[in-house]
Order: sequence, then C-alpha cells, then structure tokens
Amino acid sequence: MRKFRTMAGIALLCAAGAVLAACGDSGSQPAETDSTGHAAMETLPVQFRVAFMSGHVEAGLALYRAGAPDQAARHLLHPVSETHAAEREGIDALGFDPAIFHQVSAALEEGRPAAEIEPMLAAAEANLALLQENAGGDARTIIAYLMDVTAEEYNIGVTGGEITDPGEYQDAYGFSVVAARLARRTGDDDLIAAAAALAALWPEGGPVAASSPAPVADVMAGINAVRAAL
Repeated sequence: MRKFRTMAGIALLCAAGAVLAACGDSGSQPAETDSTGHAAMETLPVQFRVAFMSGHVEAGLALYRAGAPDQAARHLLHPVSETHAAEREGIDALGFDPAIFHQVSAALEEGRPAAEIEPMLAAAEANLALLQENAGGDARTIIAYLMDVTAEEYNIGVTGGEITDPGEYQDAYGFSVVAARLARRTGDDDLIAAAAALAALWPEGGPVAASSPAPVADVMAGINAVRAAL
C-alpha cells in the first residue's frame, strides 16, 4: 500500500464549496501533496484516515473468516504498522487502542485457534467503530473519498481480468464495505442500495487472492452509481 492517495474527487467537491468544512482544519486550505501530486496521508482529515484504516481491517476480517489468515495478517496489522504511521496522527485522542491490533498480530503468527482469535477480532472491530464515531465528519463526503481510493486500488489490483495485486484488490473490497456501512447511516435508500451493490461485486466468501474478480468496468460502474447517489 502506498503512503499517498489521490484526492482528485475530494478536491473537486471542495472546489464546489459543498464540503469545505471536511477538507482541513480551516476548511479553506487544500491538502499538501508530494511530488507526484498525491495528497500526503498526514494532511488528510482524520475522518478520512480512520475510514482508510477501517477499510484495511475490514479486508483482514473477511480474509481471516474466509480461511486465509496469511492474507489477512497484512491488513489487520495495518493500523499499527510503522509503514503507515502517518495515518495514526491524532487518532489516539479518538480512543485508538493499538494493543488490540498487536494482540491480533501475535495470535495470527502463533496460529492460535479461531476460538481465541475471534474475540480479538471483535475487539478490533469495536475499536474502529469507536474511532469512526469519534472522528465524525459528513458520511457522504467520506464515501466520496472512499470511492476515489476504491477506484484507484481496484484498477491496480485487477488487470486483464485477473488479480495482479491481491493486496490492492482486497483493500478496494474493504473500502467498499466501509462505504456501505456509512451509506446506511444516511438513511438514503438510493445510496444504501448503490453502496451495497458495489460491495457485492466481490465474492461472498471473501476477497481471497484466488478469486475470480469482477470486471474492472463493472466495479467502475458501481462506483459511479454510488457517486451519482451522493
């Protein structure tokens, strides 16, 4: 997973004046970018970073429950990985508990039985739910951001009708799941249906590396349907 993500969709929303309050502390400054034009993770609003982190964990949970703990590990470790330290800026104050994710990591490495690991996974889910609640933010704005990163990840993860980068394919799944959850909070039936349909484009059994992926065009159409419903 790269440290930087495109913010084109959010920049457009901000330019339109619809979500200025969500685009930084002052609501008037654009995110800093690196030399490639991508927004630095540490400059993203905290609600975006929490949603991004949550997507990784959702992918990990699904993979573990699909019987692929080895594939799940990198996603479940994401919240405490030093590689992704920039995402954690400011989230300790929201109730982030890194010990939970370290425990999950150790349990996976030691091959502990599911009866021991499942309570840890439930604790990880609960901690992320707390972070999402405390981070706040407008659900539609966060969903718009998640659609941008879902599109980016899927286009990297799937090429020529095959999964060419399993991690990115799985990340895209996690972002779609978080977006579907946020959509339910809005009470907007059209948005809820569009987000659920997008998430359903991944296999019901989980986004394992050996999956037969949905065509990129189908996923992009699903993303555009969510955007249209925002």
